[in-house]
Amino acid sequence: MEITKNSIIGDILDTDPSTAPFFLEMGMHCLGCPASRGETIEQACMVHGVDPDALVNKLNQHIQSK
Repeated sequence: MEITKNSIIGDILDTDPSTAPFFLEMGMHCLGCPASRGETIEQACMVHGVDPDALVNKLNQHIQSK
């Protein structure tokens, strides 16, 4: 699974629940609510003031290291 800025957060969490801490660390504490699960990484990063490219890189490194 390759994660991009257009990946849907809920899809990522469904595929690999161990990615949740990366979203919590950026201040996204409402991972269970439908609104956050339907957002893309880029949309969530915009709201939380996080660099989407940096988060995408972290997530992909995490998934590849498994």
